[in-house]
Amino acid sequence: MFGNTNIDVNAVVFDSRKIKKNDVFVAQKGVAVDGHLYVEKAISLGATSIICEDFPKEKKEGVTYVQVADANAALAIMASNYFDNPSKKLPLIGVTGTNGKTTIASLLYQLFKKAGYKVGLLSTVKILVDETEFKATHTTPDSVTINSYLDKMIEAGVDYCFMEVSSHGIHQKRTEGLTFAGGIFTNLSHDHLDYHETFAEYRNVKKAFFDGLPKSAFALTNIDDKNGDFMLQNTKAQKHSYALKTIADYKAKILEKQFSGTLIKINETEVWTKLIGGFNAYNLLAIYATAALLGLEKLEILTIVSQLENVSGRFEYVVSDDNVTAIVDYAHTPDALKNVLETINDIRTGNEQLITVVGCGGDRDKTKRPKMAHIASQLSNQAIFTSDNPRTEDAQVIIDEMEAGVAAENYKKTLSILDRKQAIKTACKFSENGDIILIAGKGHENYQEINGLRTHFDDLEEVKNCFNQLKNN
Repeated sequence: MFGNTNIDVNAVVFDSRKIKKNDVFVAQKGVAVDGHLYVEKAISLGATSIICEDFPKEKKEGVTYVQVADANAALAIMASNYFDNPSKKLPLIGVTGTNGKTTIASLLYQLFKKAGYKVGLLSTVKILVDETEFKATHTTPDSVTINSYLDKMIEAGVDYCFMEVSSHGIHQKRTEGLTFAGGIFTNLSHDHLDYHETFAEYRNVKKAFFDGLPKSAFALTNIDDKNGDFMLQNTKAQKHSYALKTIADYKAKILEKQFSGTLIKINETEVWTKLIGGFNAYNLLAIYATAALLGLEKLEILTIVSQLENVSGRFEYVVSDDNVTAIVDYAHTPDALKNVLETINDIRTGNEQLITVVGCGGDRDKTKRPKMAHIASQLSNQAIFTSDNPRTEDAQVIIDEMEAGVAAENYKKTLSILDRKQAIKTACKFSENGDIILIAGKGHENYQEINGLRTHFDDLEEVKNCFNQLKNN
């Protein structure tokens, strides 16, 4: 440490461009940018304190420098302290896993709102401080943003907050310093291996979230997932499980599946829900268990479960005048795509065609591309490969890598159309009365990102336009 620590500071900041007079600048070693390169800039803009992992060669007079082992963790703890530790003042429930995080967090928000509580939500789709909505930019926001929203929730009198916790967020210590009242594990499958490199590392990062839960919290895990038990090995929290296939504290059984909803038995009580498919049965069971663990009366929970609406971009569907059903889903991992396609195949009669439009994002895990193409071509009558968010990659190269996963017997069932709008139009033109179109990968996203530029693009909007055009022709 160099300089005087007995000084007043204005705010904790990690982006040098946002520095104001008397701010503390935390220099993080990011994935793309090293904040240590911007220490001088931060000081020139008015920073009076620098938190860093490496001291600069020259130190400015009148500036305090504090060296830390991990700037990410330091930022998270400082952010919590700066906002007077808001996560200690309301029950904060974290949801982690590969698939289902957004659905579970969002439906818990819906459920507790319907039960008469003020509720907060930190999700991929949006951030809600009771009924005030803010735009979400990351699955797990940075530490300062998380704590600032939690602080707003305290001011608004929020009773519960439900938060998606991503592997990136855990690994980058964005959740350090937060006090969780509960943690939910959904499942673990192939994703983010561009960042974590190995599945074991990805799994261990998820487990670290449960390792950090306090004794007073609950840890709820999907015991049907082979990693469910692993998550709870070292947790101090109270352990609870849910499952459809094995013995668990909270059990469910699917009795009937339709496109209009699912009849499900939860702990021996039947309930009809508007949500569709086996994957949503797991989501609903996690929601039921969480609400029960937080003290809601079980009959009230089931009553509200029957009223819950689908989350934006998750198995959203529209039916054309020609009785073609188009489903838009965020499925962007092999496991999620397989779940959605199997759900559709379970419900359909088999007399209609299932056409899948799917792409893979650029600058992300390349190893899942051939797997997703294989699943789409194997479980559909027709698979159309197209662009998703290519970002800085060549969209055609991404599609080529997808095509490499198609089995020889499925070649004739595949088609590649680079332009996503054209791909959706083609699927609509191919479809006939009673057919089903799945448009996978982007879900709630209303943009397409190509070479750093985001332009408006909404899958649901596009398919509705296609249906209208075909009706008018």
